[in-house]
Amino acid sequence: MRGGPGDAERRQRWGRLFEELDSNKDGRVDVRELRQGLARLGGGEPNRDTQQGISPESDADPGGGLDLEEFSRYLQEREQRLLLLFHSLDRNQDGHIDVSEIQQSFRALGISISLEQAEKILHSMDRDGTMTIDWQEWRDHFLLHSLENVEDVVYFWKHSTVLDIGECLTVPDEFSEQEKLTGMWWKQLVAGAVAGAVSRTGTAPLDRLKVFMQVHASKTNKLNILGGLKSMIREGGMRSLWRGNGINVLKIAPESAIKFMAYEQIKRAIRGQQETLHVQERFVAGSLAGATAQTIIYPMEVLKTRLTLRRTGQYKGLLDCAWQILEREGPRAFYRGYLPNVLGIIPYAGIDLAVYETLKNQWLQQYSCDSADPGILVLLACGTISSTCGQIASYPLALVRTRMQAQGEARI
Repeated sequence: MRGGPGDAERRQRWGRLFEELDSNKDGRVDVRELRQGLARLGGGEPNRDTQQGISPESDADPGGGLDLEEFSRYLQEREQRLLLLFHSLDRNQDGHIDVSEIQQSFRALGISISLEQAEKILHSMDRDGTMTIDWQEWRDHFLLHSLENVEDVVYFWKHSTVLDIGECLTVPDEFSEQEKLTGMWWKQLVAGAVAGAVSRTGTAPLDRLKVFMQVHASKTNKLNILGGLKSMIREGGMRSLWRGNGINVLKIAPESAIKFMAYEQIKRAIRGQQETLHVQERFVAGSLAGATAQTIIYPMEVLKTRLTLRRTGQYKGLLDCAWQILEREGPRAFYRGYLPNVLGIIPYAGIDLAVYETLKNQWLQQYSCDSADPGILVLLACGTISSTCGQIASYPLALVRTRMQAQGEARI
């Protein structure tokens, strides 16, 4: 590895990085130290290829890790691959990657992003304020990430928190053509459905309590949280707290799938000849997709409310509940409360998205001027506050909807 001044500069740079990663100062860098180093540098988790590069099976030391010389050889190979990748993204070969070239890279994989989104990606890597990415900035950003091709880079950009794609439930995730062909879209939908099932099951007692209080609380029957729980347990035991949870979980998958397919069609209709959708247009598309999904699965919402409020032994199961409603009240009963439910989507979605964007942007302006990534805790806080504001604004309509869904239900 002998060479001129450039090689000497590289070896010094690799040596400084080695010392920074070698936290226990044992002269070797292992996967644990790499993981800790990436966390400090804001680089996320090392992937499998990077871990294998740092802890090769051929390493003579059974403890794993690389010494300085091995680490330098590893980085030399990484830089050679990154340089080829940089040149493939630098379409005009001017030595810099700009926003238009970032957009072209996404477009080549079937994803259209706006100029603002491309600027966010660029800003996360631009250290000298030139609004372009040069080789040094590119190398320092991706040196410890095992990215082999343009698809890997775009996938990294898309699924990092730099891009606002799918951070808000109002705006569904967008998938590249490759992800659609490989089944990535349905894998993410399945993962979301499983996560939703777990979370809904865990909060089912509170959900039933909410519906119980919405329907039965009045001026003469002033239910509180403790009184509502005692009343439900007294009537049906502890298991009664989970009444209605089965269909609540069952409707997650069809609702998510319908919303995704409707969003893709509505987005295509709105976009027309445009390459990208603005945030407002994506909000409209997401709201319409949500309304479409709600329209199709709404009978399940009515069944969920009826099963949640049922007395012990009132229904033998889901099908028996549906049959009794159909026989006694007619098919229109399955769409009771539909209008306030659809009307509630607009204020909830609009306020949720507006508050989320406002809070996140204010945090970035005040506390994170050099990064477009606010971090997972900040995003979680912004999402919680925005969702709460949306729920408060749309709650009166939700109350009317639940009361209408419960019409015909015998009092407990």
